[in-house]
Amino acid sequence: MMNRWHVLKRLMPLLAGMVLLLSACGRADLSTLRPQGPVAEEQFGLMKLTILIMVLVVVIVFAIAVYVIIRFRRRPGDKSIPAQVEGNHKLEIIWTVIPIILLIILGVPTVKSVFGLAKDYTKDPNAVQVKVTAHQYWWEFEYPNLGVKTAQELMIPNDAIISIEAKTADVLHSFWIPSLAGKIDTNPGGNVNVMYFEAPKTGVYLGKCAELCGPSHSLMDFKVKVVDRASFDRWVAAMKNPVALPADAEVAELLNKQCLSCHAIGGNGGPAFPNLTGIGSRESVAGILMNTDQPQYKNEGTVKDNLIKWIEDPQAVKPGTLMPKVDLTKEQIEAISDYLAGLKLEY
Repeated sequence: MMNRWHVLKRLMPLLAGMVLLLSACGRADLSTLRPQGPVAEEQFGLMKLTILIMVLVVVIVFAIAVYVIIRFRRRPGDKSIPAQVEGNHKLEIIWTVIPIILLIILGVPTVKSVFGLAKDYTKDPNAVQVKVTAHQYWWEFEYPNLGVKTAQELMIPNDAIISIEAKTADVLHSFWIPSLAGKIDTNPGGNVNVMYFEAPKTGVYLGKCAELCGPSHSLMDFKVKVVDRASFDRWVAAMKNPVALPADAEVAELLNKQCLSCHAIGGNGGPAFPNLTGIGSRESVAGILMNTDQPQYKNEGTVKDNLIKWIEDPQAVKPGTLMPKVDLTKEQIEAISDYLAGLKLEY
């Protein structure tokens, strides 16, 4: 028994160091502890209140336990039997009333927030309306009042409420932007769930699927790009502009045959799979191949390089994706990738 205790004593500093080290892991754009909007801040406030109450209870309970263990321990040579107390009405009232008070302190702001955050802005003319459709393993964003549809990158202004109507095209998913708002499920069967949030700080935030949905669940990311109102209006206008097909007739034919049968570019193509309009301006390809050379990302490269990687073998990037491996030569893949990488939007 003593040997085990000595081993545990030696392991404690190591375990404490590991806890401290792991507590520093994570990303700023994937943390509910760094709220970047009023909805996230309100939810974070509830988290802090809950943690404060739990810490208070734990400290008091442990303090009482330690006091009792020390104060009423058996002394050497003491053979007497302690007084047998079978009940204490005063203590029973105290330990009943205190939890009730704590529950009220926690419950009142929680209920208030639950109903406050359940507001429906889908009919609000001043809110930006976005219909979110979850697919295995990508996200579709439609702006019904603006006549725009895109994928994998939610573009929003920083001066408006964002009203979300979320549904799924296949299995159960969950729409989640940790830094901006809580998560909301997208349930099969035509069910539509609503939520709202605001993002007053411009920047790029990470969104994820928060419900196990298949082999590439962990890779079902999307980006939220928050811009000022003028930039957002320019983006909307740019998304509506016609897009020219490749000047090279052979590449145009390949694009029409291999890509536009499923994807839309400008007014061309089909709506079944992610809209590729402006893909050259996006933060990522397929949601996870980052269009950057910043070293903190594992999957990074130029837009063209990422497109080549994706087209060559989609299953290697996202196992289970419905994107097939197309029968194209290396030169053909490079030509299509070069064209798609050039589809940039000015905003």
